Amino acid sequence: MIDLSVIIVNWNTRDLLVRCLNSITQVTQRMKAEIFVVDNRSSDESGRTVKERFSQVILIENETNLGFAGANNQALRRSKGNYLLLLNPDTQVKEEPIQKLISLMDAHPDVGITGVQLLNSDGSKQNSIANFPSLATELLNKSLLRWLSPGKFPGKEKDYPEPIEVDSVIGACTDWCYRMKRAGWKIYHVPDAEVYHFQGKSAEKEKKRARVEYFRSRYHFFKKNKGNLQWFILLAGVLIRLGCELFFASAINLFTFFSIRKWRKKLSVYAYLLWWHLKGCPKGMGLEPVQ
Repeated sequence: MIDLSVIIVNWNTRDLLVRCLNSITQVTQRMKAEIFVVDNRSSDESGRTVKERFSQVILIENETNLGFAGANNQALRRSKGNYLLLLNPDTQVKEEPIQKLISLMDAHPDVGITGVQLLNSDGSKQNSIANFPSLATELLNKSLLRWLSPGKFPGKEKDYPEPIEVDSVIGACTDWCYRMKRAGWKIYHVPDAEVYHFQGKSAEKEKKRARVEYFRSRYHFFKKNKGNLQWFILLAGVLIRLGCELFFASAINLFTFFSIRKWRKKLSVYAYLLWWHLKGCPKGMGLEPVQ
């Protein structure tokens, strides 16, 4: 029996993928494990590199970009492990955190998903847990919500001495956690299981288009799980907020004669997002179309 199936979805992050595979192949040497890499039509020779350097890895090369969920589902259907580990290529792992996740799930059969504490390269904490999306979390400042109600909106600001039950763990699996919760499973964050995450490197290359996909996913989640009324309120609220953010960023850029790079980038992103919304949220303005 295979103890662990590791699934990594890659898109044009070859160097990060190599570092990730170097770490996870070391971690899984002392357990029965299988490692999948699903390559979403990368153009940086990621697939060839995996073939040449990691013969033990099961490589799935897609002719089209199936997206994160679609690519994971490909490997999930072929996986045979008792547990599944969805791992981003921009991570670096050690054995101890993985064993802590497995141990918790072995001890608690009602736990369906566990998540680690993500760290930046300097060791500082990233947000690793989240509430399920609501009108409050999507339209109000999340840091303000955590400050006003830290018990209801947990975040990286607090140190947790032991595993805690949460709504969702960070890792592009919000809908999955939501469905697991509704089916009666528990979701746990394991704070002393730490993994380095070199945050969003593939998405960072296409910041504006990646943000489009964020909003597209949120709207899909609301339509599917919250109903049309909340979806419409969210859409209207986001339009108002983007308009305000665009006005504010424009004012700062005019006042500083466009001399601050950070605010030039913000202006570009806000303008692109508002334009995408005003055009009716078309498919062609996000990341590479999923087929």
